[in-house]
Amino acid sequence: MKCIYCGCDDLKVIDSRPVDELNAIRRRRECTSCGKRFTTYETIETTQILVVKSNGSRQSLDISKIKNGIIKSCEKRPVSMHDIDELVAKIEKQIYNSLEQEISSKKIGEMVMKGLKELDDVAYIRFASVYRQFKDSNTFFEELKKMMEDK
Repeated sequence: MKCIYCGCDDLKVIDSRPVDELNAIRRRRECTSCGKRFTTYETIETTQILVVKSNGSRQSLDISKIKNGIIKSCEKRPVSMHDIDELVAKIEKQIYNSLEQEISSKKIGEMVMKGLKELDDVAYIRFASVYRQFKDSNTFFEELKKMMEDK
């Protein structure tokens, strides 16, 4: 970074403060050459991640869709909003840590199912019944059987 007044690249940071509403850090800097001060803001640069749907179409990752699906699965269950937020944050972290620019909706669905399985069995079955498109009661019972064997 260079001084906006003289172009010198020897700066010192005088003060740093988080800016919550921007998810950034405000830094007050001073140029060692001309002595003038100025403010900079540091933010995290995120890359856009595309979700590849089963039909081949692509759309931007929308974490709120994942959260809404989880909330729907957990309706009338003893699962707190805090637990749901933690699960969503965990899934979001996994997606961004993969360092891939595209992720399949199938992979996201599997992450959600794994998280729900640990959180609440009924919510897991609800999500799985929609996600895996259970055709009849036999497929439903097969999934239940697998779940019981895992425990």
